[in-house]
Amino acid sequence: MVAFVDRVQVFLAAGSGGNGCVSVKREKFRPLAGSDGGNGGDGGNITLVADPQITTLLEYHRRPHLSARNGSYGAGDWRNGAHGESLTVPVPVGTVVKDASGQTLVDFTAAGQEYIAARGGSGGLGNSALASAKRKAPGFALLGTSGAEVTLTLELKSIADVALVGYPSAGKSSLIAAMSAAKPKIADYPFTTLHPNLGVVEHGEYRYTIADVPGLIEGASRGKGLGLDFLRHVERCSVLLHVLDCATLEVDRDPLSDLDVIRAELAAYPVAEGQTPLLERPQLVALNKIDIPDGAELAEFVTAELQARGYRVFPVSAYTREGLRELGYALGEIVAAELAARLAETAQTERTQVSVPHKKRAHESGFAIKVEGGDDNRLYRILGAKPERWVEQTDFTNDEAVGYLADRLNKIGIEEALVKAGAVAGAAVVIGTGEGVVFDWEPTLTSAAEAQVGARGTDNRFDQADRRTNKERRKEYHEWMDAKAAARDELERAREGGMWEQ
Repeated sequence: MVAFVDRVQVFLAAGSGGNGCVSVKREKFRPLAGSDGGNGGDGGNITLVADPQITTLLEYHRRPHLSARNGSYGAGDWRNGAHGESLTVPVPVGTVVKDASGQTLVDFTAAGQEYIAARGGSGGLGNSALASAKRKAPGFALLGTSGAEVTLTLELKSIADVALVGYPSAGKSSLIAAMSAAKPKIADYPFTTLHPNLGVVEHGEYRYTIADVPGLIEGASRGKGLGLDFLRHVERCSVLLHVLDCATLEVDRDPLSDLDVIRAELAAYPVAEGQTPLLERPQLVALNKIDIPDGAELAEFVTAELQARGYRVFPVSAYTREGLRELGYALGEIVAAELAARLAETAQTERTQVSVPHKKRAHESGFAIKVEGGDDNRLYRILGAKPERWVEQTDFTNDEAVGYLADRLNKIGIEEALVKAGAVAGAAVVIGTGEGVVFDWEPTLTSAAEAQVGARGTDNRFDQADRRTNKERRKEYHEWMDAKAAARDELERAREGGMWEQ
């Protein structure tokens, strides 16, 4: 049975927004009293939260598909749809979130951190929200947009101040049990520890956490044994404590050779950019099992050699607790010094960042036009968050909604951009990636570049009938009135001449 999981892949689907409503207010003496369609509700978000009570990603190993609620549809009488319920996903402190390409999105290093992993879709506007002085009773509403769907990888990297590293059965689990209140599984066979154990150590004024990392063997950094799966739990530790077995029963092993193997594996493991390499961090050596006579003798023999290499050496016994007090204080001093250095560095970084002004981008385009295909089947693809979202909000079965979409696209300059890209009347235009929405472009006459539509050197406006000016209208009116007066005079002369009587 799986009891500890520190790497999972999850599939998140945020809620979609509800559609807006098309409705007309009807009263007793006002059958058409105006638009009263409500807006659709927004879809729910999916938020990851660092929870100190969670220690494993097992729950999401069993249930990797997570989704939030959709927003409700709008209704008549100005009733807006309810927003979809958001989903909160608790993860252990120390979880790193990566996208499908492996890029790190967020690193949860403190309890309570939040990250919106998938945003819900926006609710569509009802026809009452779309009404204006020129459009008093819209016969359409906007559709809700889809919620984001993402695939993320969650990796747990234990956050501890001290990492206990060493061969399997070197006594790391016994040591962490003796130094803290942790109760790890302990047995005398390799790979007893199948997941990192955390413990809190208190020695005088010092209080820090230690992690019992599963045993490393030669080749662990290349995937041999269990070491590769858990080496990442060492990345966040400030101090490395090498636990060396001085009473091993294997004839081909001794504390010095064990240390060389472990150092080689730690050196081969790459850490994230900006982090200190593992072997450049403070390191101490604990010679364990000195309660056994042969172990005490071997510890005394190798101490001088280890000190010559620059290590502080502490002969200890997890069974009798001999030497643990001195080891605990030594680790506390280093952890406190490392913490003070990090705080000073963080403060300096924050001051530097505040002093640097944020530069705005010189130009932020809301869309881009990409020309695809050859001369015979040329396609103009429009890419951009705004036009793609507007297309998703459009009900293409409603002509008025399609006209509203055309007005919105024209306002942000898409028509002029198409002209500059070489598009002519009837050109195939698609909005969005993939198949998208394809239509035959028919340019209007509101574009500043309208004179360039068509063959070079021609202007389509010359082929259209000119609109009469007010001066021409007045001239025509006066000519018409003069003609009526002349007709009346002619009738009067005919009557006076006796051609007809009144």
